[in-house]
Amino acid sequence: MDAVTPPASVEPELRPPSIALGEDRPEAIELRLAGHWRLDQRIPPLSDAAALIDRALARSPTQTSDHASDQTPDQDRPLRFETSELLDWDSALVTFVAGIDRLCHARALQCDHDALPHGLRRLLEMARNIPPAPEQETHDRGPGFVTRIGLDLADLVRSTGEIMAFFGEGAIAVRHFLAGRARYRKSELWVIIQESGADALPIISLVSFLVGMILGYIGDQQLAQFGARIFVADLVGLATVIQMGALITGIVLAGRTGAAFAARIGTMQVNEEIDALRTFGIPPMEFLVLPRMLALILMTPLLTLYADLLGILGGLFVGTVVGGVSLTAYLIQTQAAIGWNHIIQGLISATVYGAIVAASGCLRGMQCGRSAAAVGEATTSAVVTAIVFIVIAAAVLTVIFNAIGLSG
Repeated sequence: MDAVTPPASVEPELRPPSIALGEDRPEAIELRLAGHWRLDQRIPPLSDAAALIDRALARSPTQTSDHASDQTPDQDRPLRFETSELLDWDSALVTFVAGIDRLCHARALQCDHDALPHGLRRLLEMARNIPPAPEQETHDRGPGFVTRIGLDLADLVRSTGEIMAFFGEGAIAVRHFLAGRARYRKSELWVIIQESGADALPIISLVSFLVGMILGYIGDQQLAQFGARIFVADLVGLATVIQMGALITGIVLAGRTGAAFAARIGTMQVNEEIDALRTFGIPPMEFLVLPRMLALILMTPLLTLYADLLGILGGLFVGTVVGGVSLTAYLIQTQAAIGWNHIIQGLISATVYGAIVAASGCLRGMQCGRSAAAVGEATTSAVVTAIVFIVIAAAVLTVIFNAIGLSG
């Protein structure tokens, strides 16, 4: 009898699984299963079983002259199992027998499962009854044009509903805050103010100063043709205070702070921390969203004033070094060009941009899925949403300010 037993170090009370060829019978090929067939044991590889089956097919069955007429060709003999020494089994044996079935199918052999335990036969039958996964056509056409429009409209309606529900909950949270009934940690509010305010000063400084230099250089090139280089101060000052300072601050915060909000809240969504807050009766809108919105609404106007100052200094540097305008003349011209209405216009825009950044980051974080990939998608979506709505808000606010005469 040929046997294959994998070398294994097992516990003393466990008998390692083994396979062997049984007695050479003319009516069937017999494969013996012995030992504990469990996942914590070293299961014999299917290659050993294939070698035993091929060996049984290659040799002639033992027979006597009295049974010569009962000779059965090797190719027609089924494979049967002998399980008298099978002590224990789990899914490891199910997988192994399923592999034996594949070996028999490849050799045009019939596999007889009658000697296997009843539970094992039931599991094998269930495995055979699972339909194969449908093959995807490589050249399958996507949905038609009308279908895509319908799907896009459905997504738009669903997203609009989610956004309106979010802002409704946000309005309720603000009302509770004004009434002194909002549940949030004041210490976390101060931490968020520091992260979104003081920690953003370096990048705001760099970007604002460079944008001021760019505006000053372009304005100096054009105005030099008319001998009016002094009006570079008007161009840089008004453009920075009215719109560019607030836009720079909003876009920088969208990429820096809004993305951080989405990533943190999205990670909490993945870890089911938001579900835990709801279980304890703590509204996530008040505990997570409200402090972040308050922090950005407070800090964005202050950062905008700082960005305005750095942008004017960038234009001052170009106007005095490249344009040859004296420092005193440049400062006087800037002071004459900028009025309080322009500063108020920029601060109002900055407040709106801050609210947009906070709302976009928190909204995408709350909508995040339950995987790590979903956190990355929520972060990207938060930045894109914030920038798009900032640009839209800038256009709308410009029209409103012109209509009410605030830009004059």
